[in-house]
Amino acid sequence: MFVLPLPRSTTLSRRTVSPAFGSTLDRLFDESFDRYFGGARTAAESRTPAMDVAESDTAYMIVLDVPGSTREQLKVSLEGRRVTLSSAVAADTAAKPEGQEASAADAKPADRVLYRERSAAVYARTVVLPAEVDQAQSQAKFENGVLTLTLAKKVPAGATQLSIG
Repeated sequence: MFVLPLPRSTTLSRRTVSPAFGSTLDRLFDESFDRYFGGARTAAESRTPAMDVAESDTAYMIVLDVPGSTREQLKVSLEGRRVTLSSAVAADTAAKPEGQEASAADAKPADRVLYRERSAAVYARTVVLPAEVDQAQSQAKFENGVLTLTLAKKVPAGATQLSIG
């Protein structure tokens, strides 16, 4: 037995077949074997998180939406003007609900998945800023699926004023 996903608005009439039903079936069979029946996926598909960027005199503020991620899964890399966000999801984390951990004492076998639309997201995004970032003065805060980066602008070392004579 398998589960066949159809939109709720798709109905069959005895007199006519809805055109939406035909396009739904086309889409289902074009995508379904890899998505629904566990076809060959070499790597997890990454998503691009939505972001806002703001600038003040001393810092840049980047706000990224990364729902479903945890603090431990997120990695932020700073290199000069380049800021890179990436996340990874462990294979056993995706199968278990949050708060449950795998243990050797689990006597119950895993349930067989019949249909899956929800998956653990892997995020990736790189931003190049107009000025270099001071890594030591920068901060990251993660709360309710929103990552807020406050990136201090690097003050050029050795900048001096020339007196005009």
